[in-house]
Amino acid sequence: MKITSSEAAKMLRKLNEELRDLENLEAMSQSFVAAISEDIESVRPKYDYKAVRAEEAAIQAKIRKLKHAVNVFNSTTVIPDWNITIDEMLILIPQLTKRKENLSSMKNRLPKERVEAGFRSASNIIDYRYANYDIEAAQADCDETADRLGKAQTALDLVNSTVTFEFEF
Repeated sequence: MKITSSEAAKMLRKLNEELRDLENLEAMSQSFVAAISEDIESVRPKYDYKAVRAEEAAIQAKIRKLKHAVNVFNSTTVIPDWNITIDEMLILIPQLTKRKENLSSMKNRLPKERVEAGFRSASNIIDYRYANYDIEAAQADCDETADRLGKAQTALDLVNSTVTFEFEF
């Protein structure tokens, strides 16, 4: 079957939920408490150790196979107009995000700001911190980075929701 990366992500979420549900059910069923006067078989929860292991292994195999298919897709699919693969884009986006956060802080700095002495000194000398860069250049770089980040996210979203790859369980 042909699926998109977005569809694969939904399938992975579902498989992980199935695995979590199985683990929760097992945690509730693998042991039980009964009073000494009770008929143990009447309070024993339904639990089959071998069946649970087999189901767990089957779900984990599906997860591995699907994640591998996504990884191959991500490492071989080039994003149009960017000339980088999806996995490179998945590295670029956090880099741009960090750069934007740093530039945002820099663009909001005052050219000259008073440094509070606090408790460290009783001196009457006033210290100032000076920006050692062009704040307007930081503003322009921040705007350009934010624009590039938005375009990168949009390009990745488009590929993830439209480009398909072959996958079978």
